[in-house]
Amino acid sequence: MAALRGLLSRPLASYHLLLASAGLLLLIGLTMVFSATSVRDYAQGGSASTSLTRQAIFAVIGIVVFWACQRLPASTYRSLGRPALAVSVGLLVVLNLLEAYGRLTDGEPRIGPLEADLLWLYVFGFGLQPSELAKFALVLWGAYVLARKGAALGWWRELATPLFPVVALMFVLVGYNDLGSMLCLLALVVGLLWAAGVRLRIFAALSAIGLAGIGLLVAVASLGAGSGVRGEENYRLARLTVFFNPPPLDDCRNELCYQMVQARYAIVNGGWFGTGLGQGRTKWAWLPAAENDFIFAVIAEELGVVGCAVVVVLFAVLAYTGLRIARRVDDPFRRLAAAGATAWLVGQAFINMGGVIGLLPLTGVPLPFISDGGSALVVTLAAVGMLASFARAEPDAARALHARPPARWVRLVWAPLPPLPGRRRRAAPPTAARGSVPQARKRRRDDQAAPRGTRESRGRGGSADERRR
Repeated sequence: MAALRGLLSRPLASYHLLLASAGLLLLIGLTMVFSATSVRDYAQGGSASTSLTRQAIFAVIGIVVFWACQRLPASTYRSLGRPALAVSVGLLVVLNLLEAYGRLTDGEPRIGPLEADLLWLYVFGFGLQPSELAKFALVLWGAYVLARKGAALGWWRELATPLFPVVALMFVLVGYNDLGSMLCLLALVVGLLWAAGVRLRIFAALSAIGLAGIGLLVAVASLGAGSGVRGEENYRLARLTVFFNPPPLDDCRNELCYQMVQARYAIVNGGWFGTGLGQGRTKWAWLPAAENDFIFAVIAEELGVVGCAVVVVLFAVLAYTGLRIARRVDDPFRRLAAAGATAWLVGQAFINMGGVIGLLPLTGVPLPFISDGGSALVVTLAAVGMLASFARAEPDAARALHARPPARWVRLVWAPLPPLPGRRRRAAPPTAARGSVPQARKRRRDDQAAPRGTRESRGRGGSADERRR
C-alpha cells in the first residue's frame, strides 16, 4: 500500500493511469471484435478480418482525434461547447424528421443524399450516430454553463434557464429513437450537477421528472414513435415487464427472453476461466449483436470471470482517474467537464454490463472502447483526449512538466507544455477590521528630515516600570 500511495502521489499519475486504462480497454476491444466476428466474416466473405480491419481504421482515426484533443487548452473546449451542441441538435432533428417522413409516406427515410436508419444518419453514404456527438457536446456546453453560474446554482431559476430546457430537448430528440443513450445522457447530467454542488432536493425533483419522461417515451413507442411500430407490441414496455416480472423461461426463451437467455448461456459456459479466446460458440448466430451490445457476454464465455473482472477493474481505474482529475484541477470548467465525461463513460459501461448480466433492463447501448462501432469509438477517444489535456493541467503536473520539460520535438509532436497555475493573492481583510487608513502618507520634506544616525528623543526618562508600560 505504501508503494501504491507513492505511485499515486507522483505529479503525472492521473495522466499515466488514464492512458493505461484507456489503451488496455481499446486493445481488449479490438481483440474481442475479431473473436466475435471472424467466423461470420469468413463464412460470408471469405475473410476473417473484415470487421477487425474496419474497427482498426476507426481506432486509428480515434487515436488521431485523441492526440488532437489532448493538445487543446481549456479555452478551446469552452468555445466549442455551443457550436458542438448546435450541430448535434441539428443532426438529431434531421434524423428524427427523416424517420417520421419514412413512416408517413410508407417509404424509405431518404431525402437526397440524406438517409436515416433508426440510430444512424447517412450523408453521401457516410454514416454516423448523432447521439454519440450529443453526449460530448452536452459535456462541453453543460460544464461551460454551470461554471459561469457559480454560486447562483442554488436558485431554481438559474438552472431553469438555459440548462433544463436544452437538456429536456436533448432527452426527447435522443430518447425518441434510443432510450439507452438517453439514460447515458441522464448519467452525464447527474455527474455535472453533482460536481457543481447542486442541492439534493434538486436531484430528487430531477429523478421524478426523469422517471416521468422515461415512462412517456416508453408509452409513445406503441404509437409508432422512434423504433416502435404502430399496432404492434410495445417492445420497450415488454423489456421492462420481463425484467421486473419475468415469465416462465419456457414461455419466453424464443421471443422476449431470447437475448437474455443466450447471454446467460454464454456466461455459464465460460465459468471461471473461460473456454479460451476464439473458442466461444454462442457467437455463431446464437447471440444477437455479439460484437456490439452483447460483447461482454462473449468476454464472459471466452475469458471467464477472470476476464470480466479485468474489464471491470479497468473501468474502475478509469472512473477513479476521471474523478481524481476533477478533484485536482483548479479551473471550474475543467472540473465539471471531467466529472461529466467520467459519469458518461462509466455510466454507459455500467448500463451495458448490467443489461448483459441481468442487473438492469436491456437498453441496447454499446460498451465503450470494446463494442464494434466507428462513431462511438472516435467520440469516446475524443473524450479521453480531453481528460488527458486536463490531467496535464493539474497544478502539480504542470509544475513538474515546466521544471523538467521534455525535448522540443516531443512537445511539438506529442503535446505542448500546459500553462502554469496562477498564484493566488492572499485575501485582504475587511475594511472594518483594518480601521481607518489615510488616503496618502506624506513624507517629510528634505529640510525637515532627521539626519542619518540620529534619532528623535523618545522620552526614555523616568523609572523602569514607566518605560516598560
